[in-house]
Amino acid sequence: MAKTFYTERDIIDLMQRGVTALEVNDDVVLTDLARDEAIKRGLRLVKSAPAPPAGAAPVDDTDELIHRVKAAVLARLGEQVDATLLDSVVTRVVKDVVKE
Repeated sequence: MAKTFYTERDIIDLMQRGVTALEVNDDVVLTDLARDEAIKRGLRLVKSAPAPPAGAAPVDDTDELIHRVKAAVLARLGEQVDATLLDSVVTRVVKDVVKE
């Protein structure tokens, strides 16, 4: 993915347009002067993860989905289900579905 570069002038322009925060990740580069200008003007620099490749689910989303499905099954069936088997089945199904 292409990187986005911000200069001191870009920060000034953002602030004049009313922007109060800027997401910063591995795909965003601020020059030293841009970072200094952002701090001086009170622009919040918010760290975020870079966007995942197109068509791929972020690992955190997959793990969250697995957790939510298991929790829903346990809430519905409770002690009637083997936790190890549930973990194995849900993990395999979710990863197969997300992969498609």
